[in-house]
Amino acid sequence: MDRAETGRRGERAAARYYIQQGCTLLEHNYRIREGEVDLILRDPEGVLIMCEVKTRTNPNAVCRPSNSVTKAKQRRLILAASSYLQQTGQSEAFTRFDVAEVTPLDSGRWIVHIIKSAFDASES
Repeated sequence: MDRAETGRRGERAAARYYIQQGCTLLEHNYRIREGEVDLILRDPEGVLIMCEVKTRTNPNAVCRPSNSVTKAKQRRLILAASSYLQQTGQSEAFTRFDVAEVTPLDSGRWIVHIIKSAFDASES
């Protein structure tokens, strides 16, 4: 399995996890020129979730997948999220930025760890 396919499978695993928690998937891979949001969801309380999914095949890696969400990456996510909110008329919606760390197991299952509110739009 190549890197791109691993990433796609990790995104699907993260989406399934959120859906099992009662969230509704609104967009998958929302892209603009300046950036992309992997998953856009609405939780049962109406909060919009902008989720960056980081998939790693090595569960023993020293660096956590979330460490690769740098300030520059956060700025690109915020730009894409802002575009989505404006485009859909939801600029005033309460929005949360999560990072999903996804690791495959030998059994074909996935470990999904969600870091809720991993960063704030005002911090970047």
